[in-house]
Amino acid sequence: MKHFYVTASALALLASASALMGADGSAYLKTKVDPGRAGVFVDGKYVGPAGNFGVGRKYSLPPGEHKIKLVEPRYEDVETSVNVTAGKTTVLHQSMKALPPPKGPFGTVRTVHPEKFAAVYANDHFMGHAGEFNNPTQGLKLPVGDYDIRIEPPSGAPVKQHVKVEADKTVIVK
Repeated sequence: MKHFYVTASALALLASASALMGADGSAYLKTKVDPGRAGVFVDGKYVGPAGNFGVGRKYSLPPGEHKIKLVEPRYEDVETSVNVTAGKTTVLHQSMKALPPPKGPFGTVRTVHPEKFAAVYANDHFMGHAGEFNNPTQGLKLPVGDYDIRIEPPSGAPVKQHVKVEADKTVIVK
């Protein structure tokens, strides 16, 4: 009978390699989307802006096929599927087609929420994340009218508020 001996450093090297290869069964998604602020939805769940999953970060998924939706209010929505493999990173490349600019007059909605990547919806349409609309120099410009605004954090209860957007005025949703 033959015996094999494995040193502690060899075990550590194997453990590191296994972690890099997704030994936990994870697959990964990176996005290279224009525009980078487009919201990424995986299997119907908002995971953050596309720019978050570019060079430095990736989104962990179970292996298999996933439905991806890219949403940015000034562009046509994009829906596609990706097949991701355990231990591998799949990169989604996409350029979105710009829509014609909306017509005014406009008002502004500002969001105040502790989760800067909480999804913001106006009348059930994804508009961006809370951190984009949270200070006096930033805001969500909307045509005048009534809106149901929803701020949906990754965890916890969503904030819902009905607002009336008036020309050249700002409404704050907390």
